[in-house]
Parts: sequence; structure tokens; C-alpha cells
Amino acid sequence: MTQTQTPSAPPDTLDEIRALLRHLPGPNLEAGTAVRERDRQLTKPPGSLGRLKDLVEWMAVWQGKHLPQLRRPRVAVFAGNHGVAVAQGVSAYPVAVTAQMVKSFVAGGAAVNHLCQVADSDLRVYELDLEHPTADFTIAPAMTETECVRAMAYGMMAVEPGLDLLCLGEMGIGNTTSGAALATTLFGGDATDWVGPGTGVDAAGVRRKAEVVAKGIAAHCQAMTDPFEVLRHLGGLELAAIAGAVLAARMARIPVLLDGYTCTAAAAVLWAADRHALDHCQVAHVSAEPGHRRLLDKLGRTALLDLGMRLGEGSGAALALGLVRGALASHEGMATFAQAGVSDKD
Repeated sequence: MTQTQTPSAPPDTLDEIRALLRHLPGPNLEAGTAVRERDRQLTKPPGSLGRLKDLVEWMAVWQGKHLPQLRRPRVAVFAGNHGVAVAQGVSAYPVAVTAQMVKSFVAGGAAVNHLCQVADSDLRVYELDLEHPTADFTIAPAMTETECVRAMAYGMMAVEPGLDLLCLGEMGIGNTTSGAALATTLFGGDATDWVGPGTGVDAAGVRRKAEVVAKGIAAHCQAMTDPFEVLRHLGGLELAAIAGAVLAARMARIPVLLDGYTCTAAAAVLWAADRHALDHCQVAHVSAEPGHRRLLDKLGRTALLDLGMRLGEGSGAALALGLVRGALASHEGMATFAQAGVSDKD
């Protein structure tokens, strides 16, 4: 097993986060070669398993194993509240719902609980100071540097040694507004290109969200000098934690499944800082939130599933675990042509 790399201590500044990006481990190419060689010997036409074969190779190169395993997956859901939702009315629900949903996760009553049971996955929920939402980003940076770094460090500490696969999700009323603000700033276009109904606001509500996103970007455009400053000014505590978890998983060589729009937007902060920072990630599903498909195009990614979902809470990532399990089981368990006594093609 490839030795993991983790920071010696939690980062204290954004400069320390930036420094970590200069030391990202790369894929284990030998493991990928071994997967391709075994795949050529299996009793099937070449390429007939499509992206399932790609999933096996992805797991192998990041775990550093020619027979990757999925014995200890985890779905990690980060929860935070947003001042822009409190002050600007961008959601169909009050921010109190965030804490209420966290209680539902703990009690086992949410969709993700049951999806994790089906996927045979551990579920952990991480609260980020729900009693104190971030600042309203239309008038002030959402987070101070200290708050942003602490949230990223919290996400990093959630990545425990020994995990085979990390699935990331979020819960936070108003966080599609922050996700859209990140995407607009990082990738350009108008706010209207990136906002959507979120938890179910009507057409007037979507227009309101676009106005709020545009106002927030205008308020901080001079100060947002790099992707991490974009995250600090427009993001949220749970988005910063997701970015930290993605980074820590890379340092530990743990493959990552990203959930939907907001989760992908948080991870995109790292991609904007380093185009290879998400090489260890797959996007589990494309959300019905319209900005997600546009964001995937910008990242050059194709999601594993397209089911019209927009629930959040790691639900799409938990579902995609089944695809990974199927891919690994087929690769490891299928007989070779020689073992089965089946004639290979000429």
C-alpha cells in the first residue's frame, strides 16, 4: 500500500494551504498498467464494460493497488449556515432547517442514511458552527481568513487514515447561492448563467438569487485575487471544509466521489488553483441544478449518473458507490480467458 502523506499540523493561513498544492502526489501509473493488463485477459470483448473499467483504473492509481479495494468507504456530509440566506432571502427554507436536517441525519431519517445502508458505507456528519452563519457576502467577506482556514482544516481532519474511498456532500440552506457565486467568479459569465431554483424557489426567487450573486461579486471583485480569496469572500464554512477534505484526501491518496452542484463548486476552487488538483476525484452525478452541467463542462468532467436529482447531502455520491463496487467486483472476480477455457479473439 502506498504510504499516505498528511500535513504535520493543521494549516493556520491560506498561504499554507497554497503551499500544499505545490506538493500533490500523482497517480501510481504501475497500478494502472496492471489493471489494463488484467482487463485485456478477462472474458469479455475489449471495452465492453465502458466506464466501469475506467473506475477500476481510477481507484487503482490513487490507492496504489493493482486490485483496488472498497472495504472502508465513507460518506462525509458537512453542514454550515450562510448569512446571505439569513439577510437576502435566497432560499425557500429558513436557515433553521440546516440544524434540523443534521438531527435527521443523526437519527437515521434522511435519504442519505438509507442510501449509505444500501451501499454498505459509513456516514459521518460534520457541523460547522451552525449557530453562527457566515457573513452576508453582499456587504462583507463571508469568512475571515482565520474562519476559512479553520473550516478547511476541519475538513482535512475528517479524512482518516485507512479509508478506501471518500464521498463528499453538504447541507446548508442557501449554499447553492454561494456555489453559484463561486462558479461565476471562477469561470466567468453572468450570475444568471449559474443560479437555479436550489431548494425550490420560483422564477422570481431565481432572479433574486442572481441579483444577490452579482451584488456580492461586485462588492469584492478587487479583493478576490486568487481562488482561495474567492472561497473566503463568497463561500461558506461547509464549502471550505469540502475543499479541505478534497485536498487532504489527495495528500493521503484516497479517491474521492463528489456529490452535486455545491460540492463540485467547492472542489472547483482547488481546480482553479491547480488544474490537476482534482485528478483523484470523480463527480458522482449531474444535478438538476442548471449550473452543474455548465460547471462540469468547465472542469472537463462527465458525471457517473444523471438522474435529475438535486437533493444534496451526499445522496448522489452514496448512489455512485454501487457503481464502484460493481466495477471492482467484476474486475477482480471475472475469469480470464485461460481460466474459463474461452477462446480469445484472433
